[in-house]
Amino acid sequence: MKSKNVIIGVTASVACYKAFDVISGLRSLGINVTAVLTKETEEFIKPILFQTISGNKIITADLFKLPEEWDSVHITLAEKADCIVIAPATANIIAKIAAGICDDMLTCAVCATRAPVLLAPAMNENMYNNKIVQENVGRLKKLGYHFTGPVKGRLACGTEGIGHIQDPQVIIKEVKSLLGL
Repeated sequence: MKSKNVIIGVTASVACYKAFDVISGLRSLGINVTAVLTKETEEFIKPILFQTISGNKIITADLFKLPEEWDSVHITLAEKADCIVIAPATANIIAKIAAGICDDMLTCAVCATRAPVLLAPAMNENMYNNKIVQENVGRLKKLGYHFTGPVKGRLACGTEGIGHIQDPQVIIKEVKSLLGL
């Protein structure tokens, strides 16, 4: 059986460290994982960590950085992906995808893919319950995007509520289901 390819998009949320568990879990299943980081994610955590855990070169947000060899990276990513997972998915990335905004590698890859896309939201409860965020989530669900979580838990702001990222093992289970494994 051909090895599956999963793109994991990591956005700027305190929960971005949970992506390491998702990457490790997918790799332990023999799945090839490539991390795509938004520019803001690099403010939280160093990209080299994602490269080390995924075993692959990471992709950062810069669409206009000259590649080592010519390749339309966002299109290549989109075409080779069997699934794209965004964990954590911030209100910002959800809004961009819902509006069709393609201003970085991750949003361009999502726009260009035919693979299933799974989003694992993580944000403050008030943000998640915001009418605009809920409208964006509803729009994406109607368009066939998949969501897992968020769940009730301790949030970065110090409160308890809905907005905590889904457990990495549940995210992995959802990915396996989308991949038919």
